[in-house]
Amino acid sequence: MEGTYEHTFMCLHCGAQINMILESYYPEQEYIEDCEVCCNPIQIHYKFEGENLAFFNAQPIGQ
Repeated sequence: MEGTYEHTFMCLHCGAQINMILESYYPEQEYIEDCEVCCNPIQIHYKFEGENLAFFNAQPIGQ
């Protein structure tokens, strides 16, 4: 689907591989997502420039 991109990163709590769908329809997003494996919260921040992912950051919350 145009405007959606799969992005993979490692959970900073447990090391599990996480696959996320990012949408370029929203040029910049910041939100909290729980790890699918350990359920710990991760702060996600990403930014698109046009159709290109320009910035992605994942930070653990807590611990």
